[in-house]
Amino acid sequence: MSEKTVLAVSGKGGVGKSTITALTVRILSERKSGSILAVDANPDSNLPELLGIQVQKTVGDVTEEMKRDIERGKIPPTITKKDLLEYQVIKVLRETPNFDLLVMGRGEGEGCYCMVNKLLTDIIDTLSKNYDITVMDEDAGLEHLSRRTDRDVDIMMIVTDPSSMGFRTARKIKEVAEEVHLQFRKTYLIGNRFPPEKEFMVREQARRIGVEFGGVVPLDEKVFEFNLEGKPITQLPSNSPAFGAVEEILKRIGLLPA
Repeated sequence: MSEKTVLAVSGKGGVGKSTITALTVRILSERKSGSILAVDANPDSNLPELLGIQVQKTVGDVTEEMKRDIERGKIPPTITKKDLLEYQVIKVLRETPNFDLLVMGRGEGEGCYCMVNKLLTDIIDTLSKNYDITVMDEDAGLEHLSRRTDRDVDIMMIVTDPSSMGFRTARKIKEVAEEVHLQFRKTYLIGNRFPPEKEFMVREQARRIGVEFGGVVPLDEKVFEFNLEGKPITQLPSNSPAFGAVEEILKRIGLLPA
């Protein structure tokens, strides 16, 4: 494993990416795996609730504010746009004793402001270099890949549920990454909510897609209850099946000692 590692969790909407991301952050922090930055890059912003953290403002909020200030000529000439945006991003970074959390959120404005988006990508890339491990909960779909916001990702975990659509999206993610020349050190297929006897299906699909098998997470009644009741995954019992399965996955992909 490289000195600094960026792990991204991707896949179709509804496959449980945020839950697996939250469990990953929790397990790595409990195992003292180094400094950890969790990035919620999903516009739905479910990760803070799963981690039990209140977030008042997102990166999307400060980006929209900066766009409006630029349009109105309110940026002082003595301050560069990058410095100002970087300062605002640091302000919305939530620090906890175990990990830090950055929530991207969604912008409310219309259209694309490419200059600000480019600055933002550079700032997040720079910020992640201050942590031993960065764990990113990606947006559902493929837009984040086509915009090359995954350019510094070392490990890509593609999550699928027991559906043909989940496997199809996993294949498409691999194809789009190749089309835009994204090279991950390792790419793994993870099956979520799979019964153990169906693990062979995930192994076979991983082989067909051309990625490595990462493991399967079983359907866990406790996770279902926690999600239904809005309880953070950080309170999930460590002897729950999902917790143990994600821990094994992190060992398999090299983020925890075997």
